[in-house]
Amino acid sequence: MVNLTRIYTRTGDGGQTRLSDMSLTDKTDPRVAAYGDVDEANSAIGVVLATGGLPTEVAAALSRIQNEMFDLGADLSNPLAADPPYQPLRVTSDYVDRLEQWCDQFGAELPSLRSFILPGGTPAAAYLHIARTVTRRAERSAWTAVHQYGTEVGTQDRPGGVNLVAVKYLNRLSDLLFILTRVVNGTSSEVLWVPGGERGNDPEPEPGQFEPHPPAPDAGDNQDQEQA
Repeated sequence: MVNLTRIYTRTGDGGQTRLSDMSLTDKTDPRVAAYGDVDEANSAIGVVLATGGLPTEVAAALSRIQNEMFDLGADLSNPLAADPPYQPLRVTSDYVDRLEQWCDQFGAELPSLRSFILPGGTPAAAYLHIARTVTRRAERSAWTAVHQYGTEVGTQDRPGGVNLVAVKYLNRLSDLLFILTRVVNGTSSEVLWVPGGERGNDPEPEPGQFEPHPPAPDAGDNQDQEQA
């Protein structure tokens, strides 16, 4: 159980912080960057949920993912150890399996794409695109940590590495978020990328084409590209 009694501590004012194993490291450590990016992606998902009007199954999946991303941050902030004094919280293969199942479930009815999708659409879908791209950044940060620390347990001479399943989770999550943008937007209104040589002279926008979308309905009203 987490017990937060005071938010500010002044202990990080010198540019260092403690990882979950209480080891001291710089705030520029790639581990810190990775779990910081995870926190940012989780915040973007929170904005998606706050827009309301999501399909019930999408909202339920995103709510579970928000909890799992705290597990993920805890994992990335805890170097692998051979004999830890307590059982660490780790992302395991069942987390990844669940994301893949959601990818299959939500993607089953979507038509194939013939080009990349321009980010945008409804507010919820636009924020899902932001969450997707921040998740990709988190994956890159995690790989930077892997390249620096490896994937083995620590020894007296070197710190422990990074759990590769946690990095895999980020990859699958970005795939799922891309699929969910299509589910939330509806594929009939997708705007596809047209490469420069094929665009010609861009037409003038139709009147009202770029007017803001109307406010999303309350959640209760709706019950019911990414490349590796």
